[in-house]
Amino acid sequence: MNLRSVDLNLLVVLDALLTEKHVTRAATKVGLSQSAMSSALRRLRILMRDELLIRNASGMEPTPRALELEEPLKQMLRQAQRLIKSSTKFDPETSAEHYRIRMSDVLEYLLMPPLLAQLEREAPNVTLDVVHLPPGQTVIALDADDIDVAVSMDLEHTSAVCAMPLFDDRMVCVLAEGHPNAADEMTMELFLALPHLKVSMSSTDGRYVDAALADMHRVRHVALNVPHWLVVPHLLRSSSMIAVMSARLASRFAEVGLLLKELPFTATDFRWSMYWHRRHESVPAQVWLREKIHAAVLRLE
Repeated sequence: MNLRSVDLNLLVVLDALLTEKHVTRAATKVGLSQSAMSSALRRLRILMRDELLIRNASGMEPTPRALELEEPLKQMLRQAQRLIKSSTKFDPETSAEHYRIRMSDVLEYLLMPPLLAQLEREAPNVTLDVVHLPPGQTVIALDADDIDVAVSMDLEHTSAVCAMPLFDDRMVCVLAEGHPNAADEMTMELFLALPHLKVSMSSTDGRYVDAALADMHRVRHVALNVPHWLVVPHLLRSSSMIAVMSARLASRFAEVGLLLKELPFTATDFRWSMYWHRRHESVPAQVWLREKIHAAVLRLE
C-alpha cells in the first residue's frame, strides 16, 4: 500500500470511533458532522478490510481486528502529537500539554498538593492523568510512551529508562490513638498478636514486612486487605487493627488521630525515584515536568 494514497486523518477518526463506540459522539469529538463521520467509517472499512465496528443495542461494538488496532493506534497518535509539538522552546504559561504520570495513591497524597499548586501558578492550562500500574507494567508503559514519567521504587529497567532518586523512606507501624495498646512498646510478640490491615495494591508491604518476617520464620495475621491507602486511618480508628506503611505517609496520618511506632524488627529503608524514557531526556516540556515533580519533593522536607 502506498502511504501517500492514505488520508492519515482517518486514523484520528478511527481513534475517536474506538474510544466513543458511537458515531455521533465520535463526530462531536473530532469536529465532524454525523454524515461525514459515517462516510469516514465506510472509507476505514475499505482501507482496513474489516467492519471495525458493528452496531449493537447501546452503540457500536469493536471487531477483534479493531481491538487489535486500538492500542498501537493510540501510541502512534501520541508520538505524532509529540513530534509536532517538539520544539526548543516551552512556555508553561501558554502550554496546553497533557501529561500522564504513574504514581501510587501514597505518592498522590504526598506529591500532588505541592505539584498542583505549582501548576496552577505557572501552567494553568496543563492537564494531568495519574495512573497506577504494577512495576512491570510501568516499565512497559514508559517504553511504549503510554506514560511520560513514573514515580516508584526499585524498578528493574534497561538503559533506555533514566532514573533520578527523589527521597528516602522507611516502614513504620501505625495504630489509632485510642487503641488498647497505644501506650505499649511494639514488641515482636504484640506485633504478631494484633490483627493487621494490609493494602494489597502496594508491593511495599510484602517486600519490606512479610519478607522480613519470613526470614525469621514468622507470619503476621492479616485480618483485612484493602486496595487503597485513603481508607486506612478511618479503618484503624474504628478497630483494633494495626498497619505498616511508609513513614512519610504515616506522619501525615498522625494528624488525624493515629500513632506511629517503630517496627520490632529491622526493615530495610527504601527510596522513591522518578523514571522516564531516554527519548524524552532533553524534550523541554518533559524536562519542565520533571523539574516540577522534583520541586514538589523539596516541599516535603
